[in-house]
Amino acid sequence: MASIAGQSDKTDERIRRESALKKLLRRPELGAISGAILVWIIFALAAGDRFVSLRGSANFLAVASELGILAIAVSLLMIGGEFDLSIGSMIGACGMIIAILSVQMGWNIWAAIAVSLIVALVVGAINGLLVIRTRLPSFIITLGTLFIIRGLTIGLTRLVTGRTQVGGVKDALGYDSASQVFASVLSIVDPASARGLSANFPISILWWLLIAALATYVLLRTRPGNWIFGIGGDAMAARNVGVPVNRMKIILFMLTAASAWLVATIQVLSVGSADTLRGESREFYAIIAVVIGGNLLTGGYGSAIGAAFGALIFGMVQQGIVFTGIDSDWFLVFMGAMLIIAVLVNNYIRKLASEAR
Repeated sequence: MASIAGQSDKTDERIRRESALKKLLRRPELGAISGAILVWIIFALAAGDRFVSLRGSANFLAVASELGILAIAVSLLMIGGEFDLSIGSMIGACGMIIAILSVQMGWNIWAAIAVSLIVALVVGAINGLLVIRTRLPSFIITLGTLFIIRGLTIGLTRLVTGRTQVGGVKDALGYDSASQVFASVLSIVDPASARGLSANFPISILWWLLIAALATYVLLRTRPGNWIFGIGGDAMAARNVGVPVNRMKIILFMLTAASAWLVATIQVLSVGSADTLRGESREFYAIIAVVIGGNLLTGGYGSAIGAAFGALIFGMVQQGIVFTGIDSDWFLVFMGAMLIIAVLVNNYIRKLASEAR
């Protein structure tokens, strides 16, 4: 009897270990975290102190943070089974609204920021409504709104200002207080710098981390998070059990538009100017970061943490190429290859998870 009990305990222990492995393999962000570690090691060896120093870290974290804000919102939408290709043009539009209202019309910049947020939320709601009412793929709807928003931004900006760039934002009313929220930096003296130069960590990094934490909590700990997974997995089944599918999709489109507004606000206040073409191609970079982070293009599977690490990989690759002296023209080649590799790795990991016992 004791022998049988001992064998039973061992069997139970093996089951527990295998269950933990299966649980680990099922985590969508596993590939992105492993990839981020590998990319960091590669560039740390290739570029040395220029990459691993505080200044080097601040550079790639700054790039990753702005993309990460977009990618996290896009990941929620993609888990819900939809795409938003209009966020790149929304960055240019929101930034130009802030610049024109505060510089050309003399508004307090806080009021201009509020108006741009309202416009972004309205556009996001329109995207969601069009997808629901027309039943066309969100890829098509938001591709159309991408061109509409970009065209309106360029046309109206030329009509009002006669050019496609507006500067002087740092002289606008209320800029000092707004910059503390959206464009402040933490300067730390870099011990790796022989000249005592400081590393500037922008507040966008904090925004990125806070949004990642909040999105992860919503996905894993709240009812709306369960709804998002259910909608992406099977919208009809989710609707049949009482999930407000249409309302949730509209909210998710509004969240992606709001993320574009936040990135636009950070950029305009940091640089002090707006450009109609700012944000161009960011929608594709965000999708790449999300896919690298383990999200399925078909919906119903993914994580906000994975999207955050996907953006981190993007930032490290973009800055690592510069630090190693590689021609930056090769950056897009790296990103395309990483996208394909990420999909293959994610498929392999899911296969291992399904075979785990």
